[in-house]
Amino acid sequence: MDFIDYISAAPEIVLLGLICIVLVADLFVDDEDRIRTFWLCIVSLAITGVVLYATAPVARIVLFDGSYVSDPLSQVLKLGCVLFVGVAFFYARDYLRANDLHKGEFYLLGLFGLLGMMIMISANSLLTMYLGLETLALSMYALVAIDRNNVTAAESAMKYFVLGAIASGCLLYGISWVYGVTGSLQFHEIAAAVSTDASLNNLPLWFGLTFLIVGIAFKFGAVPFHMWLPDVYEGARSPVTLYLASAPKLAALALTLRILVDGLGGLHETWSSMIMVVGVLSLLVGNIVAIAQTNIKRMLGYSTIGHVGFIMLAVFCGNEEGYAAALFYTLTYVVAAAGAFGIIILLSRRGYEAENLTDFNGLNARSPWFALMMMFLMFSMAGVPPFVGFVAKLNVISAVLNAGFPSIAVLMVLASVVGAYYYLKVIWYMYFEKAEDQAVLQASTDTRLLLSLNSVAVLALGILPGWLMALCIDVLS
Repeated sequence: MDFIDYISAAPEIVLLGLICIVLVADLFVDDEDRIRTFWLCIVSLAITGVVLYATAPVARIVLFDGSYVSDPLSQVLKLGCVLFVGVAFFYARDYLRANDLHKGEFYLLGLFGLLGMMIMISANSLLTMYLGLETLALSMYALVAIDRNNVTAAESAMKYFVLGAIASGCLLYGISWVYGVTGSLQFHEIAAAVSTDASLNNLPLWFGLTFLIVGIAFKFGAVPFHMWLPDVYEGARSPVTLYLASAPKLAALALTLRILVDGLGGLHETWSSMIMVVGVLSLLVGNIVAIAQTNIKRMLGYSTIGHVGFIMLAVFCGNEEGYAAALFYTLTYVVAAAGAFGIIILLSRRGYEAENLTDFNGLNARSPWFALMMMFLMFSMAGVPPFVGFVAKLNVISAVLNAGFPSIAVLMVLASVVGAYYYLKVIWYMYFEKAEDQAVLQASTDTRLLLSLNSVAVLALGILPGWLMALCIDVLS
């Protein structure tokens, strides 16, 4: 094993070391001083980000006997994960302190989840991918149940755990079939075997591929494997929901691209039809069912399913334009989702959860600035110009049109129009309904500043999207 292997994997190694330091340090911190654990975790994230930037490769490098890959795509996704985990920690801090949940476990589980995401993103082997996925999944199961006295959270965690275990089993079963047919677990060897031996494109390989797609669809929350997502979004505490809705989506995209493009890209004609069905169903179910929701976290859960439909259909195109559009869409969606759940956390306080749409009544009268910020985020998710959500949707629709599927593109436009209704409903409550709650919004200055920057970002990226789109194209070329 070469020293270069350790240099390229330095971000994961450094993060694991820092987690161990924080884990030990937290043992000596009282509950009243738990803010020290928070800042230790923020410093750990900053150090990991610096190491990521310092070890960024200019080209694709395969390491650790073919199990690990370091390339520009992995660096962008990892930096995105580090950034949004840090954002989630900042948004969660005041909420956790107000609700007597400010324990070191939240931050440590968040860091362990980040480690799993980074392993997933750089995986060049089905086994490495699975190890990263399980590291992330186990952390998220525990996070959902972190409020032990909350029956709803415990129920959501149990449902998430059971369904997640089934999905992991399906993924592992699919891995065993692919390994049995191709004789390898490494993506580049699987791709070479499929492209050089036409006889491998057979029923057993399709069978394994189907189970892999089931696992991918579950982790993304795509229909018909979406059962857990709205329940978990609603049942988990708002900071946990924020965490689930942000960085793990980037890891799920990596899971999709690594398996379907890097490993099984030669079978695009086989898996594209399955991805298309999953994408269209997610698009329709997510946007239609979201209309009927009164709980905003549940509404945003179904909204997430609709957005996953867009990402799946971008991957369905099977070309660099589609993959770049999927990457751009995922990055911009995570920005908007983090901000939206950040506003929900801002409206919550001790003994009060801002979970229903009516909790946004008259927000403009209580806080005109954050009502404006929430409007920015809702407009972006709805795909209203000049916000970045419009550019993201336009890129995906354009990719689908260029791939020769105008009917699907029309369906995407119609689904976006339907989706705009429930986003505009939130704006209606904020600006045209009378405020029932007159409590002053309480949050630290740094949280308010970060939330404002987060929300303004969807407008800035919408006006100047070129650099981010160019980055997405470059890292995939």
